[in-house]
Amino acid sequence: MDIDLARTFLEIVRSGSFVAAAERLHVTQTAITARVQNLENQLGCKLFVRNRAGARLTAEGEVFIGHATQLVQTWEAARRDLPLPKGYRDLLAIGGEQSLSNPLLLGWMSRLRERIPSHAVRVEVAPGQQLQKQLELGLLDAALVYQPEYWPGMQVEQLLEEKLILIRSTTHPEPYVQVDWGPTFRQQHDAALPDKARAAVTVNLGPLALQFILQHGGSGYFRTRVVQSYLDGGQLERVERAPEFTYPTYLVYSRDKDSPLLQQAIAVLREVVSEDIDWSQRWEATL
Repeated sequence: MDIDLARTFLEIVRSGSFVAAAERLHVTQTAITARVQNLENQLGCKLFVRNRAGARLTAEGEVFIGHATQLVQTWEAARRDLPLPKGYRDLLAIGGEQSLSNPLLLGWMSRLRERIPSHAVRVEVAPGQQLQKQLELGLLDAALVYQPEYWPGMQVEQLLEEKLILIRSTTHPEPYVQVDWGPTFRQQHDAALPDKARAAVTVNLGPLALQFILQHGGSGYFRTRVVQSYLDGGQLERVERAPEFTYPTYLVYSRDKDSPLLQQAIAVLREVVSEDIDWSQRWEATL
């Protein structure tokens, strides 16, 4: 199927009409109509119902959104990865959630460049669900996530066992900063601490919340390794008798993508994990 057909379909979904899609894609409305008819003929079903308000998706059109998105993403990934840079034999594509980017993902990519210099490295930082979708599509070789999704062919290995602990500034312990560590944490947190289920400050990125507390004061839940140096230095203190929550990190990859090269890359990752590195997420400490 022509990738432009999938792009046209998605643009109509985003803009809500054939006319708006034609303007955004810089083609005529007739061309948009012809592309949709071509796509519907290939699929054997109707994707849109046109009316005065624009274009409404049919049930089949709703289903096709996911497929069209995957087609476009896969094509864009192929264009990004190919051809390989001159002098490189292959490509290792790895990913991780944003709060794992420093030091774990940074250390992994740095060590891969040292140990496997014959291979190019592409690193993707994204939410866990997005990373695992890319694994499923074959766009990544391996990824680091907090909450793995299990499906046939997916290899899931626990890499780190961590806890989320409640810490506070030693000088200004307020306000309470609610850090969103995912649906499982939210459910456990709200059950254990109903008085903190609604907070004045809510952040969905741990490193940002931590920097806020370090600069302005407050308290919140963070991974033990990340806050340990600040606890040791006296900037933060642990809140005694506060509930703790488990928060392990997982390595996930598709068994279809498994290879001696990938296992070598995983061995390099385990080396990085075993070393005494600074988890405080001070970027300057690792530069």
